[in-house]
Amino acid sequence: MTPHDTLLRILDLARWAPSGDNTQPWRFELAGPDHVVVHASDTRADTVYDLDGHPSQISVGALLETMAIAASAHGLRADAQRRPGSPDEQPLFDVRFSADAGIAPSPLVEAITRRSVQRRPMSARPLSGDEKRALEAAVAPAYTLHWIEGFGPKLATARLMYDNARLRLTMPEAYQVHARIIEWNARTSRDRVPDQALGVDPGTLKLMKWAMVSWDRLSTMNRLMGTWAPRLQMDLVPGLACAAHFVLKARNAPRGIDDYVDAGRAVQRFWLTLTHLGLVMQPEMTPLIFSKYVLDKRKFTSTPGLFEAAERLRARAQELIYAGPGTPVYMGRLGAGPLPRARSERRPLEELLIRR
Repeated sequence: MTPHDTLLRILDLARWAPSGDNTQPWRFELAGPDHVVVHASDTRADTVYDLDGHPSQISVGALLETMAIAASAHGLRADAQRRPGSPDEQPLFDVRFSADAGIAPSPLVEAITRRSVQRRPMSARPLSGDEKRALEAAVAPAYTLHWIEGFGPKLATARLMYDNARLRLTMPEAYQVHARIIEWNARTSRDRVPDQALGVDPGTLKLMKWAMVSWDRLSTMNRLMGTWAPRLQMDLVPGLACAAHFVLKARNAPRGIDDYVDAGRAVQRFWLTLTHLGLVMQPEMTPLIFSKYVLDKRKFTSTPGLFEAAERLRARAQELIYAGPGTPVYMGRLGAGPLPRARSERRPLEELLIRR
């Protein structure tokens, strides 16, 4: 196998890294037999969930970690360095590969393509001590995991997610994102989120599709019927039907793009480890995203009253998520259960390559 073929095999696995709403904010340039340039970007210009670029930067970190894990299958070490002077909105990363006799194939390689988002209910079986230790080791030493377990704490977290969901379902800025990223009548999607993976019943799904034809239609339906049905199915019930919620905390507060990229690498080690253990996971990022907007006093919507609602939710999140040492950088729920039958896939590698 030539070095060129090896790089293509690595990238063909790396493209399965997670990204917000399956945006895949990266392209690959083969710059040499041992050198790949990752052309990354963020979605701050058109995505209310990414106004500071940090969620996209976490995704890029997950990509770089996936490249390193995939490279281990070939006895290669992958060293990634952000190119000085490249803008935060469109950073370049030079990834160089070198043979290393000390590198063994990672057991996480097999989980790369199986890892996915499970939005439906999971088993409520508590995590075992061995499972927790494996997950905590995956993110150490720069990060810790805060576990939210037991019926009462899980209910409080589920209610927080349920109330946060009202923000995303009643603001036009979020509607623009949802209308763009959902692929209707689909079980899989290579560049969006298939509607059958959203975690709602067929009746609610049909109503959502009808309403999301336009913001006027959706806002009218919200006024007449409320938003309780999708929030119940996508947030409240799943928030109880899981083993635990988790909060990934950085021991040192992130200060810039490199810190968020590093956090993304930890997220991917965590996610691949739980997949390897036979567990499933769903990100729950809206409390962190909107809480940060509140703290930064960043205007994220033109809808009256929603910023004040986010302030109240931030106060509730303080005890559940922000109490104790460390800075929250990622959040989700996890548990035992089958992999989802509907899922986002990825663009073919050929579409992600930059040809010079």
